[in-house]
Amino acid sequence: MKTILIPFIAMLALVSCQGQTETQAEQAAETETTKDVEEKSDKSFELTTWEALDFNTVELFGTDWALVAAGNMDDYNMMTISWGSWGWLWGKPVSNVYVRPQRHTHNYTEREEYFTICFFNDEDKEALKKMGSVSGRDFDKMNYDKLTAFETKNGSIGFEEAYLVVECRKIYATVLQEADFVDGSLGENVYPEKDFHTHYVGEITNVYLK
Repeated sequence: MKTILIPFIAMLALVSCQGQTETQAEQAAETETTKDVEEKSDKSFELTTWEALDFNTVELFGTDWALVAAGNMDDYNMMTISWGSWGWLWGKPVSNVYVRPQRHTHNYTEREEYFTICFFNDEDKEALKKMGSVSGRDFDKMNYDKLTAFETKNGSIGFEEAYLVVECRKIYATVLQEADFVDGSLGENVYPEKDFHTHYVGEITNVYLK
């Protein structure tokens, strides 16, 4: 009987060891994959804070333009903006961006808790022009070959081609009102269709800088 049991027990031990080895290998592979994703998302950026934002925002937004993006790696959209700013409000470092209601991106900035503002060098100006001239309803922006998305720490979207990505948590949103324009001509001239922008205030949570 002992002669039969000893090989049987040895076989069980071997199977158990093999099972543990396979489980450990799977766990290691999963850990490595997670690590690879994290490294890929941050590979060319320094992750820092709002204190690194030593830029001329009038030039950044008004002349250089930017992309505002919202969503996740499975479903996101972005558009070019030339209106915006950042500063200090309610005891927090904040950004201000504006999105018209008819823009497809508006669906995402309304839905999501986070959005990003991405700034690019001059050689990427064509990509910004493209993202400002087409709608995500008609054009597959997620597969646009000149922009490579990465996932931010809070699950939003940045782009590898950018040199600066400012991630923001939405803390306030309001629709501009015609009656609130002290200079009434602005409301008339900028909004002849009465399609007033939604103004978003976002708390700056992370800054990705090259």
